[in-house]
Amino acid sequence: MTRTTILLAGVGMLSWGVWAMFAELATRTLEPEVAMVISYVAGVTVAVGYIVSQGLSPTLSGSGVGYAIAGGLFSGVGAISYYAALQHGSAAIATTVTALYFVVAAILGVVFLGESVGVRDVAAIALAVGAVALLST
Repeated sequence: MTRTTILLAGVGMLSWGVWAMFAELATRTLEPEVAMVISYVAGVTVAVGYIVSQGLSPTLSGSGVGYAIAGGLFSGVGAISYYAALQHGSAAIATTVTALYFVVAAILGVVFLGESVGVRDVAAIALAVGAVALLST
């Protein structure tokens, strides 16, 4: 792993942690789907601003666009579910349970993308699942 990878991942972790707090606050006065749309519009604005500021000229390939659309559909379902969970319960529980998405991603990566998972990876995933189970009870 490079320092840049860890730095960027750390920024993502902190940003998503702060996002979860604001999502919880938003669902106190907004319907979950409305809060999600507003949040995602703000996120898209940041992404478009980044593309423009970098002077990037994105190319759109057929398969990449299709995968991005499929990912967006699943992201939308997950986000609405997450925001609804926030509205009905604790941010600590909703966030920790939905944070297990990486387990699903790891399994799908092995089954469909031919990625390998070693004993250390399996142990790390098991410990993370155990930690989430303890946090959410």
